[in-house]
Amino acid sequence: MLDTLHIENIAVVREADITLGNGFTVLTGETGAGKSIIIDAINLLLGARPQRDLIRTGQSSAAATALFSGIPDALSAQMAEAGIRIDEDGTMLLGRTVQADGKAVTRIGGRPISVSTQKEFIGQLIAIHGQHDNQQFLRPETHIVYLDDYASLQGALAEYDALWSEYNDLRSRIRSLQHGEQEKARLSELLKYQINDIDAGRLKPKEEEQLLQKRAKIRNAEKIAKHVKIITHALYQNEKGHSAIELIDRAVAALDAMTEVIPQASEFSEKLSGFRYEIEDIAETVESYADDNEGDPSLLLDKIEGRLESISRLKKKYGATVEDVLAFREKAASELDDITLSDEKIAVLEAALSKKAAELAAQASVLHEARVRAGKELSARIMEELAFLDMEKVRFSVQITPLGASTDSDGDSIQFGARGCDKVEFLISTNQGEPLKPLEKIASGGELSRIMLAAKCVMAANEQITTMIFDEVDTGVSGKTSQKIGLKLKQLGKTGCQVLCVTHSAQIAALADAHLYISKHEVDGRTETAVTPLDRAGRIRELSRIIGGIEITDAIRVTAEELLDNGQAL
Repeated sequence: MLDTLHIENIAVVREADITLGNGFTVLTGETGAGKSIIIDAINLLLGARPQRDLIRTGQSSAAATALFSGIPDALSAQMAEAGIRIDEDGTMLLGRTVQADGKAVTRIGGRPISVSTQKEFIGQLIAIHGQHDNQQFLRPETHIVYLDDYASLQGALAEYDALWSEYNDLRSRIRSLQHGEQEKARLSELLKYQINDIDAGRLKPKEEEQLLQKRAKIRNAEKIAKHVKIITHALYQNEKGHSAIELIDRAVAALDAMTEVIPQASEFSEKLSGFRYEIEDIAETVESYADDNEGDPSLLLDKIEGRLESISRLKKKYGATVEDVLAFREKAASELDDITLSDEKIAVLEAALSKKAAELAAQASVLHEARVRAGKELSARIMEELAFLDMEKVRFSVQITPLGASTDSDGDSIQFGARGCDKVEFLISTNQGEPLKPLEKIASGGELSRIMLAAKCVMAANEQITTMIFDEVDTGVSGKTSQKIGLKLKQLGKTGCQVLCVTHSAQIAALADAHLYISKHEVDGRTETAVTPLDRAGRIRELSRIIGGIEITDAIRVTAEELLDNGQAL
């Protein structure tokens, strides 16, 4: 919901703060007072391109700022995915500033966003329905979305979407196998070379680490021999008879001799014997490091260096580690196998594709049948609403036709679309005897606004948009019809949708939950526009002005008061 709107230096509006509430709000005022500027400011927030005369004369920039609350969960999730966070209290501050050179910056919560992001997200919060607006509702490609939402097909569409994804994956895998013969031959030769090159290296996992350890051992052979000698002499072999093992043997013999005198002697003797075996094992293991009998160390080192160089060459070409190179080899072998056995694999995949296409067609049929039922119901309900709005002769129809076969970017024929096999378009005839035509062909802005209102009343429960703005929806209609339009706007406002209406009709204004008066006056020799919320007395004065003319009589005031009381009682 749009809670507040702040406008600065847009046309004749120097500065204005507008607070909006739930339900149905009207904006009225004399011609030229600036009602359209409010719409221009909201359009600016929707991402419209700024007009050259938008900025107030003498100012370097203009700005519009809006505070939203009650952002739908689905939209909040989409925005979060795009890196845009809603405040913890569920509000969102949106602002757009336009410079005199035409440059504009949009921010959400102080963070700059692109115009495309602005249009994508804010367009899901506000919709302006006016005589000259390019409505999303008029675009044929959106009609299937409106119908599906009305029919509550989200579950069936999710099932179709899963099948559609699997179907496209199979088609993609088939296309990847269907290379041209020359391309298949070229790729086959490359893969064979890569496989043979790696196989010639006879790589083994962990081999490089073992070679590096061995090289380090050979390079440090003298140092190893020196320290091994020290260790073995200290622990195991010592001509002077002072090795650790010999000393432990003496201590064990002494303890064994005192077993009758010292109770713990046997226990100590066993522990020392255990230490002896561990020391002996350590000494023998360390000694083995110096026992290299593999030949000339220089020749052995040259052999290791050559092997490491071969491994390094393969790593530079195929992967960072030996394991990566071996994984590359397995992938290349798999790709070569795909090419070699492509005909057989294609046949298997095409059989799977045919089965998936049948499942997809069955689910598309479920969607089609549901759309046909919903289309008839939607048409009938919209025509009921139109008849209430004194458009009894208007015919509205939901046309559902086969999507038809088409070709994709690879030139392949496809019979499915992202939402099934249907093409949906809203058709209308506004005059008796005329054929049904696409909704976008309607010429009369007044008729279009009422048609939009009728459609919105029917589909309000399925609409994600939280704020709807109707700009002069009463143009060219009688007082009786205006009242009916007002009743529908009031009804729409009771569905949880915030409804704003710019109007010249007293009948519509009297039905609103809130009334904003747009006026202009002079300040320091310059015209400025102000927006004033009206209380009961103010509403009666404004309704009297709309009903009356040059002179407001007591009778007109009584009529205005009666009109307001009747409107508020409904």
